[in-house]
Amino acid sequence: MRTLLRSSTLLALASAAARGQCPTQPSAAMTAYPQHSMDRPQPAVVTPAPAGAPVTPPSDAIVLFDGHDLAQWRNGDSVQKAAGWKLVDGAMEVVEKSGDVRTARVFGDIQLHVEWRAPTPAEGESQERGNSGVYLMGMFEVQVLDSYKNPTYADGAAASLFGQYPPLVNAARPPGEWQTYDIIFHAPRFAADGSLKCAARVTVLWNGVLVQNDVVLSGPTAYKRRPPYAPGVTTGPVLLQDHGHPVRYRDIWVRALPDAAD
Repeated sequence: MRTLLRSSTLLALASAAARGQCPTQPSAAMTAYPQHSMDRPQPAVVTPAPAGAPVTPPSDAIVLFDGHDLAQWRNGDSVQKAAGWKLVDGAMEVVEKSGDVRTARVFGDIQLHVEWRAPTPAEGESQERGNSGVYLMGMFEVQVLDSYKNPTYADGAAASLFGQYPPLVNAARPPGEWQTYDIIFHAPRFAADGSLKCAARVTVLWNGVLVQNDVVLSGPTAYKRRPPYAPGVTTGPVLLQDHGHPVRYRDIWVRALPDAAD
């Protein structure tokens, strides 16, 4: 019942967002403050439901990681090179300086489920505490960070679309507890001449709390800049970032979504 409720709720969000919408410009909220400004208000803190055991994926999901091996993953720089992270207690853990990891497959519009855990005891502050990231198409980052009682610039907090949109609220659990992202992603579309027809859009539920509501992305993620879209690129891997911190991931699966934006 829990899986069916979650999947049906996300699909309802995805369908509602996709109907009749094909924006090319981000909202004014994205540029209301300079990128990475500490003057931007911190997201309000909410207490999510307690963490639970991993939930069985839907029957049509592609399971990317179930705790047993890294067969679905490659080094972030080369699909020919094995992923350099390690398995620990049914999770994959970042190995510092081994590089990012990416899926062997590429995807467009997807529903993505990812669970992650920041290291404990917590060390560092701001961006130097439990930093990693989930990249859609290998280029659009949903930030992973220990944001429990850890202020940072709002557009770099956990569940931010890094450098673009802060989360609506801070739904962090304490470090050492599992966090859940459920993500709906609509890939960009391009006209025959390469011009942007539809910008990428993202919805994120963090620990069951809506924190990104069909936001329109300005382009790929970058630090202190906003590069344009790469014309014609509409698919890419799911990528997990090595930011030098031993963040863990588990229970990763994806569902391909209908081509509703075309």
